[in-house]
Amino acid sequence: MLERVQLTLAAWIVPPLLWLIGGTLRMTITYEEGSIRGLNDIKPGIFPFWHRCVLTAAYLFRDRGIGVLTSLSRDGEYIARVISRLGFVPVRGSSSRGGWRGLLEMQKMLDAGETVAFTIDGPRGPRYVAKKGPVLLARITGVPVTPFYVAVERAWVLKTWDATTIPKPFSRVHVRVSKHIFVPPDADDAALDRYHAEMQASLERITEFAEAQFSSSRN
Repeated sequence: MLERVQLTLAAWIVPPLLWLIGGTLRMTITYEEGSIRGLNDIKPGIFPFWHRCVLTAAYLFRDRGIGVLTSLSRDGEYIARVISRLGFVPVRGSSSRGGWRGLLEMQKMLDAGETVAFTIDGPRGPRYVAKKGPVLLARITGVPVTPFYVAVERAWVLKTWDATTIPKPFSRVHVRVSKHIFVPPDADDAALDRYHAEMQASLERITEFAEAQFSSSRN
């Protein structure tokens, strides 16, 4: 009963707080060569990002009907309820439970021309270590993987495994979008490992780039 009340409160309290803070944020977005051309060029697409960015990303990319893989855990239920109110489509499943079911649901969305996203080091970490799901989905669908990262100039950092950031009002935010990663349909296990490593490297590269935009203002 208590857990149900907590989940309900989270679903109703967190989105208004994000809307309140989000309206004050100043966002810039940059793209690597070979990436999308703008936010109107995201369908269909597979977009992995680090779990710590989830709240800021949820506000910035709200109301686009993006499917987001969320775990079957209590934490996943919390995220699913919050993002539903922000105009996302929760797809339940994770690397540990229900993973293939989640990927099949995402495949259906991509086949229909929609966009999907992964908190790629979730649901339990380790932080900044990408799972393979987007690469597998790209091989099945032919849709490229396009990692992104959201850096926040000033934020509250939660004491959680992922160090979740909550942007402070009037903060600057920088979104960096990686170049596309195309995975051929005949990629074998060794090739999948290489594309997985490329995705990991892309996430690390864009994280470093975006965080560097605010390094001087934090000193």
